[in-house]
Amino acid sequence: MPQEKRIVLAASTSESTEYQRSTWRQMLLATLPQQYAKWMGTDWSTQVETNPDGSAKYVPNGLRVVEALLSRAFSPDDVAVCYPDQLEKFVGDETRVVGIHAHNPLGITFATDVYAGLYGRECEPINAYEFRRLIQHPAIQQRRPRLKVIVGGPGAWQIEHKNLMDEWGIDCIVHGEAEEVVTGLFEAALRGEEIPRRVECKSPKLESIPYGLSRSTFGIVEITRGCGRGCQFCSVALRSGKSIPLEHILENAKRQIEQGADTITLTTEDLFLYDQGPKFATNVPSLRRLFQSVADVAGVRHIMMTHGTMAPVVAHPEVVDELQLAVDKSVNQHADSTHPDHRYAMMFVGLETGSVRLFKQFMKGKSYPYRPEQWPDVVLKGMETMNRANWFPMCTFIIGLPGETDADMRESLDLLYSLKKAKWCVIPTLFVPLEDTRLESKEGAKIARLTDLQWEFFFTCWRYNIDFFRRQKSTQWKLNLGIPLYYYTIGHKLFGKAMKYPLGRLAHVPERFLRKNLYLDFSNGNVPRFTVPDFVEIPVERARPDIPGFSIIA
Repeated sequence: MPQEKRIVLAASTSESTEYQRSTWRQMLLATLPQQYAKWMGTDWSTQVETNPDGSAKYVPNGLRVVEALLSRAFSPDDVAVCYPDQLEKFVGDETRVVGIHAHNPLGITFATDVYAGLYGRECEPINAYEFRRLIQHPAIQQRRPRLKVIVGGPGAWQIEHKNLMDEWGIDCIVHGEAEEVVTGLFEAALRGEEIPRRVECKSPKLESIPYGLSRSTFGIVEITRGCGRGCQFCSVALRSGKSIPLEHILENAKRQIEQGADTITLTTEDLFLYDQGPKFATNVPSLRRLFQSVADVAGVRHIMMTHGTMAPVVAHPEVVDELQLAVDKSVNQHADSTHPDHRYAMMFVGLETGSVRLFKQFMKGKSYPYRPEQWPDVVLKGMETMNRANWFPMCTFIIGLPGETDADMRESLDLLYSLKKAKWCVIPTLFVPLEDTRLESKEGAKIARLTDLQWEFFFTCWRYNIDFFRRQKSTQWKLNLGIPLYYYTIGHKLFGKAMKYPLGRLAHVPERFLRKNLYLDFSNGNVPRFTVPDFVEIPVERARPDIPGFSIIA
């Protein structure tokens, strides 16, 4: 029976999968090279579920927002949401618009081009392959120009950046938060009118954000938008933060549960800006009320989080204890957790650099209310506070920020070494000049040009992760043997000897064979440069207007 729809919305499988109920695993594993996916055992990174009619059971939240807006403007029978493999069911001669979600369509954001690049420049990451499979699907291309193709999402800029709009048959790319433009744009497309090649959206009024109709991947429920801390490599940090009303959050949580979710992921650029006070003040009572209210929704088994900052944890250490539900309701478990069920809370925390000079230049608002010079102390005290409360964060560091020197890298390595015993996951990424940021005109870092110190930082991070997260210690020998095999067959041909000794650390080669060729010495008794302070003092209040791009929400 034909199921053709006038409007079809679609997302790639690698952006939609709920693999291992882990947002960071989903994103990282989609960065591995597609051509080796089956050999590396990562073909599950695109596994998704469909409803009985073939529609998608869960897709990224941004696409669900578009679905809700369109279903309000048109008949719900006019709209279908699906994955690439089901496009043939819904795209037909009556289809007039296909809307496509693009989170990281070419795999060129911070982490993604790194890991496929370890296998050569020609290697296409899983997420890029899956998006190309969607956008070039015969069900769409064979009906051009009868239908319009509209692409939006946080990674849509990549398509323009690589001049692929014409090659892929894209009529319009939408940038930014699109709540206030979606309906008019799709109405024009349905009428067969010309639509703009590019639409730039402003941050919408809160009342423009609709309730969701169907389940989002990981049960995503937005709690804030924007940030305002002003980091120069991030576009969201330049938009002032605002909180979504609790009633709206709870209604969306209920709808997620009704659609089969048992996990609610509270999505935000910074958890600690929810219902914030003046000058980014953390509203601990509101956060506690939020978590308790979501936990009280019938059917909620788990609560997850996305992003947060370290400084509020140091300024308000009681917040992690007040949010005990983040641990009790977590899906994550680790033997090092002191929780009765060994659960731990996880969220993304951007540490980005250990260099005070670079921190002060590119992201000094991240440390507020502390001074940039206090950043190492903030990181160490914040990590200790989190770990004590069974919060094990997933932290990012950026390699290759503009103007980064060996001295900067040594500072980052010193901070990294001081975190050697932390309970965390640390993801090294390369600097990418993202569109609509203050650094968009700068040159990005390239994996082929990493220095000895940058390689050391990169692989020391992954040594930490393997030691902390690897469950089956008995299989460690396979990795330790596989790393030299990689180096002598692929690595040294692509990157030379600079990665040799850092890879040795990843392979657990004894430090006595490495210390002459690496900056850090992992030998017992080596004293870290930084230690956890007993207390980090908040300086006298600083005037905010001297920091460009900051938005103080009263």
